[in-house]
Amino acid sequence: MNHSRIGYVYGVLAYVLWGLFPVYWKLLAPASALEILAHRVLWSTVFTALILVALRQFAQLKKLKGQNRKIIGISVAAVLISINWGVYIYGVHIDRVVETALGYFINPLFFVLAGLLFFKEKLRPIQWVAVGLGGMAVLILTYDYGRPPWIALILASCFAAYGAVKKRIGFPAAQGLFIESAAATVPALFFLVWLTSVGEDTFTSLGWGHALLLASGGVATAVPLLFFAGAANRIPMVAIGLLQYIAPTLHFLTGVFLFNEPMTAISWMGFSLVWLALLIFSTEAIHHTRRNRHTPMSRPETDEPTAVELTANR
Repeated sequence: MNHSRIGYVYGVLAYVLWGLFPVYWKLLAPASALEILAHRVLWSTVFTALILVALRQFAQLKKLKGQNRKIIGISVAAVLISINWGVYIYGVHIDRVVETALGYFINPLFFVLAGLLFFKEKLRPIQWVAVGLGGMAVLILTYDYGRPPWIALILASCFAAYGAVKKRIGFPAAQGLFIESAAATVPALFFLVWLTSVGEDTFTSLGWGHALLLASGGVATAVPLLFFAGAANRIPMVAIGLLQYIAPTLHFLTGVFLFNEPMTAISWMGFSLVWLALLIFSTEAIHHTRRNRHTPMSRPETDEPTAVELTANR
């Protein structure tokens, strides 16, 4: 298997694993969303620390010494990704997997808006069309749900803000995940200790099987990230940008066909607009990238966040 094919295999594996997360979180149903989040933070720190030791990359963390701005940025990123993780797990637990899928479908459009707001980037006309269609979809789904799709909006906005912070920091994926998880580990530990003290934890009360599933949250977080890093080093960013739709598609199919979440005719209309927006957005991005690649001495019109920044710490 050649270099490029291995990259595509890694990319598909990463997004398929991310796409199967709702099934994994459902297996932990006796635990609350906050308990699962705390264990995910804790065991992600442990597992990524072991990875960094094995790869002999732990010493690179010394580069942060004295860089207060980066340390503050990492702390903000830790809060944002923790909110994203927690809301996602909560959405799965209250049987709104389809709504979490919507959050990750509209995420690329929120990244475009983040570029506009935080980096003064200019949107191309077709990008405005895609963003407008995404906005119409959210309005239609708000009417259908009888409320704004808060879970989807929080997931997309938090992750876009997280990507903007990560773009400013510019830290490698594995080290970044370790530092962000480590920053959230102390409050996670305090919460788990308190949960145990009041007798409401499930880690110690539901047997070894459940405890191992909770602890495996660290592995489930880090392994797709490693596959993703392997893909990012081997295949074009445009290809990775398209592969990212595998995960929310699996979320959507899981919610509708495995967990039997209801889909009305209006819901299908809203999601159809989202998919049309993504089709327009992706097609325009591919053509724009190819046009710049074949234009001598051309420079990109914008400095858009790459696919790596879009999906680094899902």
